[in-house]
Amino acid sequence: MYRKGHLGVSLLVFAPVGYWLVSVGEPEAAMLTGVVLLWFAMLPDIDHRLPVIEHRGVTHSLVFAGLVGGLFAVVGVALGDVFRVAGLGLGTFGFLLGFLTVGAHLVGDALTPAGIPLLWPLPRTYSLSVTRADNTLANYGLFGLGIAVTGGWVLVVLGVG
Repeated sequence: MYRKGHLGVSLLVFAPVGYWLVSVGEPEAAMLTGVVLLWFAMLPDIDHRLPVIEHRGVTHSLVFAGLVGGLFAVVGVALGDVFRVAGLGLGTFGFLLGFLTVGAHLVGDALTPAGIPLLWPLPRTYSLSVTRADNTLANYGLFGLGIAVTGGWVLVVLGVG
């Protein structure tokens, strides 16, 4: 997937999580989650800038998702467990947020025939082979769908429509 497609998938992953966070009285956490998912939507593609790492290698795996989750957890713990998010400590919330951020990207790339090495370092790649990464219609379609689904729950929460 390209940037628009990844942003769309991130919005689709965010939609139920954001809705849940708002429904349990955590609108600030919902906003933070949405911003982080969109801001870091392309994080696994950092491998394009690192010549020693092959594209769709380790950064497109559960190992990387766990590492990013761990980094976010450390930030959460450093901020202290002064408050909780939906009953979770900041370290736990941070881990889930980091893992989910990378996970959304992995979902987007798993839609393509090239797939992802989900269980890296095992050599097998996983692919749903739905569309090519460069398919403009698929990328914009996912982006539009993500906006529509996220916008839909926001309107429901606001009582509009």
